[in-house]
Amino acid sequence: MQRFLKSGLLVLVAALSLAAGPQWDPAPWLADLNQLRASIDHDYPNREWLTGQREVSLDRWFDRTANAIRQGGGDREARSALDRLIERFNDGHITLSWAGSGGAGATPDHASRARPTLAGFCAARGYDAGQVTAGTAAAVSGYRRIDTGGPLAAGVVSANRTTIGVVRIGIFSPQGYPTLCEQAVANVGVAIDQPCDEACDDRVVTEAYRLLTRSLITAVERVHAVGAQVLLVDLTGNGGGSEWAEAAARIVSPVSLRSAPLGVVRGEAWVHHWRDLAAKLRREADTTGQADRAMLTDLAARADAIAEGLKPCPGTRCSLLSGAGFASGLVPEIPAGRLDGRKWAADVFSPAQFPYRDRVWNGPVIVLVDNETWSAAEQFTALLRDNGAVVVMGGRTGGAGCGHLDHADPVTLDHSKGVLEMPNCARFRRDGSNEVSGIVPDVMTGARANDGVAYAGRLTAAQLPAAILQAKALFARQRR
Repeated sequence: MQRFLKSGLLVLVAALSLAAGPQWDPAPWLADLNQLRASIDHDYPNREWLTGQREVSLDRWFDRTANAIRQGGGDREARSALDRLIERFNDGHITLSWAGSGGAGATPDHASRARPTLAGFCAARGYDAGQVTAGTAAAVSGYRRIDTGGPLAAGVVSANRTTIGVVRIGIFSPQGYPTLCEQAVANVGVAIDQPCDEACDDRVVTEAYRLLTRSLITAVERVHAVGAQVLLVDLTGNGGGSEWAEAAARIVSPVSLRSAPLGVVRGEAWVHHWRDLAAKLRREADTTGQADRAMLTDLAARADAIAEGLKPCPGTRCSLLSGAGFASGLVPEIPAGRLDGRKWAADVFSPAQFPYRDRVWNGPVIVLVDNETWSAAEQFTALLRDNGAVVVMGGRTGGAGCGHLDHADPVTLDHSKGVLEMPNCARFRRDGSNEVSGIVPDVMTGARANDGVAYAGRLTAAQLPAAILQAKALFARQRR
């Protein structure tokens, strides 16, 4: 009887094992984890900051993730473990996406047959007014909006017997303002019922940037015209954007600006990039007039020097990052308009692609930020603050730092096909710190992005007198 029960139990266990199917194997997911670690170690520009200033142990992070994968028992749990790992970096420029998750999917047949609309044309190119919020400054008691004739909101508010002109920049790209796309389409004569190739898209976005630049200049001029004595640029909730931040900063700054040093991970791709630029500049020098020849020859030599410094180093003989010019390109500062008409202008100084003017505002400036101020908005703020141009108030910014330059190729994990994207650059403050640390304001308000709008407005209003005094004192020192 005992033998029968034992035999029956073995049959039952075997049957249950067969019913459960083959045992899940964590090995392929652990291989993906190792591939992800190798990418972080080799290509993540903020790795040294992460382990140094944030005092993170990457070994501990990855060991915990490996244990979670082993104990999870399935693909869903393994994927969740990798997602949690990416979240720990708290870097908005690191993403891990999965095939089949998110995305708009296929366009329904009836939509493809629908008559094209201007709004639909712009929406398909990423123009979405939902990217921009009203900001905090508009909630300060006594705020009065003024018409700027463009998409950037502006207004005035009084504090400490001072009229403050407020200009709201909700995002540093035209994609947050669909009306710019619609106007650009009309201006460049694009037919929305015809295919729009890359050259067509480029014409539209170039014109949209021109309109955005004009809108910021007009907004600053309008607040000055109504008697503003101090300019406040509201960047609360600004998620970033593009290199247009460099041009925008020069519009509102009362002093000349020198861009932040840029670092990238050493590698042959960057060596080739800078060698190619040097060769292009030398070709331009061979065909240009005497006035530009010496400058182009000098710029080409600078590009070659950067390329030399970006050669890979064996072992640990040198740091992960090497200098790669400046956030503005090959040179840190050039007066607005100096390179007009040169087809190579944007290759050496990115603001030159936008029709901006230097120092449209000539007075005290305050920049208002919070913990949802990120990326290009931090670039704008740090550039102005490090040049002694503004007083920053609000809360510590999110800390996204530099994002993606050329050669930011994603990594596809071999087993799961998850797609890892990382930043490939770092911007450095005047004191040598990595901008990814976030920007600590000169005047703290205590307001956070998840506060109610009215409450955040009251906290901001309470600290405006202190910010005004500091901004006026700073401007007085600039004038000496």
